[in-house]
Amino acid sequence: MSRTSFFLLSLLLCGAVAQAQAVSIADFGLKPGTRENAVPYVRRALNHCKASGVSTLTFPKGRYDFWPHRCIERDYFESNTTDNNPKRLAILIERFDGLTVDGEGSDFVFHDRIQPFTVDSSRNVTIKNLTIDWDIPLTAQAAVLRADEGYVDLQINAYESPYIIENEQLVFVGEGWKSAWSGTMEFDRDRRIVVPRTGDLGCMAASGALRAEELAKGTVRIHAEYRRKPAVGNLLVLRHSERDHAGVFIVDSKNVALENLDVYHCAGLGILAQYSENLSFTNVNSVPNEKKGRILAGHDDGFQISSCKGDVRIKGCTFHALMDDPINVHGTSVRIVERVNDRTLRCKFVHGQSTGMTWARSGESVGFIDNQSMQTIALGAVEAYRRETTDIFELVLAQPVPQQVAAGYALENLTWTCSLSVTNSHFKSCRARGLLVSTPGKVLIADNIFESSGSAILIAGDANGWFESGAVSDVTITRNTFKAPCMTSMYQFCEAVISVCPIVPQKDAAKPFHRNIRITGNRFELYDYPILYALSVDGVEFSGNRLVRSYDFEPFHYRKHGLTFEYCRNVTVKGNLVEGEVLGNTVSLLQTPEKEYKTDKGKFFKIVGQ
Repeated sequence: MSRTSFFLLSLLLCGAVAQAQAVSIADFGLKPGTRENAVPYVRRALNHCKASGVSTLTFPKGRYDFWPHRCIERDYFESNTTDNNPKRLAILIERFDGLTVDGEGSDFVFHDRIQPFTVDSSRNVTIKNLTIDWDIPLTAQAAVLRADEGYVDLQINAYESPYIIENEQLVFVGEGWKSAWSGTMEFDRDRRIVVPRTGDLGCMAASGALRAEELAKGTVRIHAEYRRKPAVGNLLVLRHSERDHAGVFIVDSKNVALENLDVYHCAGLGILAQYSENLSFTNVNSVPNEKKGRILAGHDDGFQISSCKGDVRIKGCTFHALMDDPINVHGTSVRIVERVNDRTLRCKFVHGQSTGMTWARSGESVGFIDNQSMQTIALGAVEAYRRETTDIFELVLAQPVPQQVAAGYALENLTWTCSLSVTNSHFKSCRARGLLVSTPGKVLIADNIFESSGSAILIAGDANGWFESGAVSDVTITRNTFKAPCMTSMYQFCEAVISVCPIVPQKDAAKPFHRNIRITGNRFELYDYPILYALSVDGVEFSGNRLVRSYDFEPFHYRKHGLTFEYCRNVTVKGNLVEGEVLGNTVSLLQTPEKEYKTDKGKFFKIVGQ
């Protein structure tokens, strides 16, 4: 063979190999825009990719519809999600090592109750360049046409959110489901924010007690007992349904990246990752589909990162009009219900929407927590894990359990904890708070914009209520802008714009729960008093921040101090700059000795005593 022939043959072989590395869904007979069920085509394409070692599956730009028919059905116990099993899986990426799904800008439209993406037991997976939405959303919205004494008239897009009046109740119906209206959130029509000072205070009494009648197609009169009148023209989110699936569910996987995704809707958590390692989310947005005139995005949280390890990176993401927190990063603590013997404990998942998960594996590290003081009294290593029911499991430890550990104590899995960076993201107005962080890993929150309805940042952690574990040990909050919509409504744990609020029944300044929180170089646009509330922290710094007076809203919060430190140690406040008549110029030290408080004397903040 001549050198030229060999060269040409090599080029052909290289081209064939390169060609084999990517396939299009069109190769399997699916075309965009047909509204044909994409599920069986995608199943065949993924099976081909796995069998042939193809690393990329593309979708020519267009609309693809996914119906539950011919879905894989699988029981999954998903964190902070109702266990309505089996889940119906539109796209299941299972046991892959190296796969990219590239939508090339396509719209993925889902029907009925279905989980769009599931990544299970896979490595090196990327999903990018697509949108997730429903034609018939699993939560509805309405515009207020009239609000008189005794009734309110609502305009509902009956094509998008079909409804019936059943036994004088407003009931929404969809593709295979029926769901009664159960709650209401009100958004300002112009600013697209949760109406200030409303929060979870619905504008009407319990929806089940309200009589509904249809005045015309799409116009419904609700005979209301007002808690407060909604404003004419404002938009109401009419909550129904429940959180029984995620938009993207990532479990038992490693090195998963989501890029350039708009998650316009789902009936649960937008992105849920649990027991997974090294995750990145770039330009992944949980926002309403404005082209459809919607104010509502997801039914619940935008991102829920539950019991993950390694590095979690969130960059350039936007969150708006969610019905729960945009980001929540935490572990799951469990309660000890019986000490069987010196090395065996029976434990219980306590929160009703976090059960059934494989909580631990052989060799993993756990912490024994006194749930009253919230102190980790000892560490242990897992030898065996045996599930009894979805709520109860038995844990065998490699070494004897400390004698003081008894029923009522809690356990935390310390192996499944992550480091976190959240950068260049925008937290617009959603129900509840902005960013929730409960992880002992290194945390960086930088260069973000916060306009959350409640607290912008919440650092919580407990083993008594939500059982979302994770005492922080290294948190930096820097170069962020906290705008005036922050802290305009009250929700649980909303004690200030930044709220450090763990549940510690027996507080002791000598035994703090959190450690090392630095809040430096940020801009706060403040209309009200409380800027920072910190409970049970050893090492909290508030320095070099710019505080600017805003008059966008009327002050209302019950806290009247700018900074409150309760049961804290090693507190530093210095170098903060003030523009205008900022209200919160006092510091409250509650069970925090003044010797633990260091400041630049004669500056803006003044101590008002214990």
